[in-house]
Formats: sequence, C-alpha cells, structure tokens
Amino acid sequence: MSRALFLVLAASAAFAQRGQQAPQPLPQPIQDRAAYIRQNYTKTEYLIPMRDGVQLFTTVYAPKDKSQSYPFLMSRTPYTVAPYGADNYRFSLGPASEKFMREGFIFVYQDVRGKGRSEGAFVHVRPYIPNKKSKQDIDESSDTYDTLDWLVKNVPNNNGRAGMYGISYPGFYAAQGALDSHPSLKATSPQAPVLNWFLGDDFRHNGALFLAHAFNFLGAFGRPKSDKPLVAGSKFEMDTPDAYQFHLSVGGLPNYDEKLFKGQVEFWKDLITNDTYNDFWKSRDLRQYITSLKPAMLTVGGWFDAEDVFGPLRLYGAAEKQNPGATNMLVEGPWSHGGWARSDGTSLGNASFASNTSKFFQDEIEYPFFLFHLKGKGDGNKLPEAYVFETGRNEWHKMDAWPPKQATPRAFYFESAGRLASAAPSAAGFDEYVSDPNKPVPFLPYIDRGMNYNYMTDDQRHAATRPDVLLYQTEPLEKDLTVAGPLKASLFVSTTGTDSDWVVKLIDVFPNDAPDPSPNPANVRMAGYQMLVRGEPFRGKFRNGFDNPQPFTPGKVEKVEFELPDVFHTFRRGHRLMVQVQSSWFPLTDRNPQKFMPIQDAKSDDFIKATQRVHRGAANSSSLTLPVLE
Repeated sequence: MSRALFLVLAASAAFAQRGQQAPQPLPQPIQDRAAYIRQNYTKTEYLIPMRDGVQLFTTVYAPKDKSQSYPFLMSRTPYTVAPYGADNYRFSLGPASEKFMREGFIFVYQDVRGKGRSEGAFVHVRPYIPNKKSKQDIDESSDTYDTLDWLVKNVPNNNGRAGMYGISYPGFYAAQGALDSHPSLKATSPQAPVLNWFLGDDFRHNGALFLAHAFNFLGAFGRPKSDKPLVAGSKFEMDTPDAYQFHLSVGGLPNYDEKLFKGQVEFWKDLITNDTYNDFWKSRDLRQYITSLKPAMLTVGGWFDAEDVFGPLRLYGAAEKQNPGATNMLVEGPWSHGGWARSDGTSLGNASFASNTSKFFQDEIEYPFFLFHLKGKGDGNKLPEAYVFETGRNEWHKMDAWPPKQATPRAFYFESAGRLASAAPSAAGFDEYVSDPNKPVPFLPYIDRGMNYNYMTDDQRHAATRPDVLLYQTEPLEKDLTVAGPLKASLFVSTTGTDSDWVVKLIDVFPNDAPDPSPNPANVRMAGYQMLVRGEPFRGKFRNGFDNPQPFTPGKVEKVEFELPDVFHTFRRGHRLMVQVQSSWFPLTDRNPQKFMPIQDAKSDDFIKATQRVHRGAANSSSLTLPVLE
C-alpha cells in the first residue's frame, strides 16, 4: 500500500466514524475489497475483561463460512481500531497481502489500555513485569494473554491457534505478546518494533534526542485522552514549512513546553528529563526478558527505517542468543518505516531497488509464515533463518545466520588530505573544524517540516560543502565491496568544550558517469551522488557508559567508540566509500550546547562554539570498521 493510499484510507475511516462522507471516492480496487469483506465476514465488537477488571475494546471479523474452523490473527494498537460501530467495516483485513483475507482468518483488532474505546490508563512502552504477584500486576503481555484466553473460549469456529502482527508501536505489542505467551499463540511477527527509546529507536539514539521526530509525533499523539477520544487532536502547527528554521527559532529544549506544549504533552517531560540511561529506560527494554520464546517469531525491519532501524535487529539478536532452538527469523528489506506494507518497495527517495520488494515479502515470506504456523498449510517451515536484501546489487539472500558468520571486520582509517585507507597512518595528525550550535549542520538538502523518511538515502553533498564537516574517502573501488552487519566507529577526539556530539555517516559515492533516473521530473543528478548508507549520532558525554555521563577535559584526546546499526550493502566497482564526521545534525537531533550540563535546561547563552579535532595516526588512529563479506 502506498503512503498516499494509506492516508486516504485513514482519512476515510476518520470521516466514517464521525458520520461524514469520505472526502474523495475510493479507488475501485479498494471498493471491491471492502465489498468482499462485507460479503464474507461478520464484524462484532466486544469489551474483553482483563484480570484486573479493566475492559479492552476489541473488534472481531469472523468468516461467515462455518464449514471449518479458523485461527485468530490479531493486531493490538494505540492508534484506535476505527471505524467503530458494528455496521462500519474496515477497507482491508490483516497484513497487506489480500491472500490473508481470501484464505480466511478470524481477524482481531484491539485498542490497548487507555486508547480508543478501551478502559484504563495508557502508558508509553509499558514495562514488562516478570514476577507478577497479584491481578493488579498487568502489562502488555498479560493483556495479550487475557485477550487470547477470552477469544479462544468465546468466539465460535476458532481452531485454538492464534498469531499476532503489527508495525511500529503495534510491533512492540506483537513482541510483548510473546513474553509469557498464551498457549494458543503459535506465531508472532513484530515489524519495526519499538525496542529502546534511548539507545536507538524513535526518540533518542545513543542518548541524542531525535528532535524533529519527537516533536511531530508527540505533538499529535502525545496528548492525554480527551472526552472525545475518536477525534484526533491537531498537531502543533509550525509557522514555516522549514523545520530547520522553526526549531532554531524555538531555542533551547525548555522553550518547547513553555511556548508550545504548555503541559499538554505528558510524555515530553519524561523524554527530556530522563536524559541518561536510567531505570526508566532500562525497564522498557524487553531484550532482557525474551528468554522463553514459544511462538514462532518473524521479526521484520527496513534498512532505511528512519524510526525503528534499531529495534528489529536487536530484538532478533537477543531472541536468537537467549532461545537456542526456537523458531526465530529475521527479514530486512530496503524499506522505510513500514514500507513493506505501505509502498511497493521499488525505491526510496533517489535510491532504486529495481523490483517490487514489498510484494515479494508479502507473498513469499509473511503469508507462508502465518499460513503454516496457524493452519499447517504450505511450506512456511522452509523459510530461512534470515531473508535479507542486499542494496547496491539489489538482490534477496537466504542466510543461515545474521550477521553472516563469514563476514570479517575491516577497519578503514582516516588519513591526511581526506583519504580513507585500510592501513593506519604512522604519522600522528588531526583534522579540525569549528562547531557552532547556532549554525548547526542540516540533515536534509531540502526544505521539509519534519523527519523526512528519505533522509536515510539522501544525497550528502549539501553537508560535504560545509566547513564543519570532515570528509574521508577511498579511491574508486577496483572491485565490489560488500558490507554485511553492524559498523563500529572508533574516534579519537578532543574538543575545546566540555561536551559534544559526534555524528558518523557511511556514504556510497557514485561515479561521475552514473546515469540519471528516467523519467527525471526532479532533475536529480546521480553523477557524484553521495548516498547515505548509514548515519548515527553519539552524545559524547556517554563515552564511558550511557548511565555514566562525564565531561570532556578541554584539549584532552579521548576515545569515543560506538556501534552503528547493521547494513547489507555493496559498494559497486567504480564507486567510493566516504565517511563524514560532524557535531550537529539538525533538527534531526537536538543541539548539544557543547557544555557539560543537563541539555534540557540549556538556555540560549549556554550554546557555545567549540573547536573539534579528530585525531589520526600513531596511537590515536580514528577509523570506521566494516564487516566485509568476501
């Protein structure tokens, strides 16, 4: 489903629930699908009681054909299961492929606690309680258990088997459902699941606040439940289409609540005041609890997911390490956030992937997985451990492990004159720039209102021209170079400030004879295009531990080392590898005042210039280590 069509359907559902007509006619294929659902499914709404007495609003679409029994396929969401009312039907059922709807499942949609028409209080990424002592000890795992237990006992013609799926926040609930899982839960597919909002998902990456995303998301979704929960609250409007200028004009983080949110956005305070990796964040990381995995799990992620690239990779890795012998699989494709269900996956921005990668996933991976585990049909048991898409060559691969065991680490060292080499330079030296938080490096080469998903593959030439961005690149490659797995940045740095951010970007530089797209309405020039493959910030004060912030000593050389999320990318012959290093990435990340202090308290005069040095050679050889697949 394209993002445009997804928005049409969402708008139509919103108008339907208010008793108004949709703003525009639905495309004929959508009308046909809606008619099929009405003809073949019966919709029923329930309030299902949880162990503590709270009732959760649940919609069930059951096949009208009673000649056989069917498994449940459930999605739990904080985004409401609208349209409400027994006579108001959804335009689609289940995951993106129509095969699910036509095969026949009992489709279940549930508003989580405190959202939509469900009772109780909503808690963001509610922590799991491993040792429940009373009926009041509830979490998303127990709510899933209680829901499935009720469904199996009360919905006719079910076969006693259930599956879960969900993208983004619903992906988090699909993962939570696998903890202390109900016996009926045989398969779950967390897709782009939220996993850790401090280390790498959504709102913070390595401690740095993802400002544009947090502001836009929480401004729309973060307000408390109102007396009219079915009508979405409007976003906090900008007075300019340029997020860079807007956020710069707001000033320091205290101004967001004082000038804009005015206490209405409950989670904003939690997000900015918990600025170290404390128990608030640690309790919300379910990796530590996924130790007794019983249902088959298919975790799905996108290499270019601007929101949750961290979650799928690390959830799969934790489940694999802690559950030997479990059915635990990974899919990674060339997608943005949820792109496998909301687009055809043929491209992202100016990056082309040459085929309908979403349809391949839907028909050849997702559908067989659920069909086998819930109905015992097909060959879903023959899926590989990891189904991963290699960008650059644009090929799908079946692998028996991820990261691939045969990948070997190769360090690329920063040299003088902007060279990137496979051997550490013997002579000591450094490169320097002045970082001014009042003139931060923009993360986009164009004007946008927020975190444009295309930034994950965007051209970085706009940054390469800045004096506060360092560049290191290889000569044109004589043969293809394939990188498969996580990256490791090892920087030896010094600063005249007492804190600093360090942003490291791995870039594929296209040759000067690279052809332009055809057609090319945007007049894109691919000759010399600097495609972002992976970029990640690191807040320097956490170099000795995310729960142990420490200031820099001005002028002292210190090591800042961190991991960047996995890639599976081939740099083709004739291309170059480039690494860019900078200290701001605005407004993707908030501005570091470059002064050691609680950044949520920083006022305008706290933001100071700092001279940053990246050292190379001798004992202080800065590098980026890549897992190379020969």
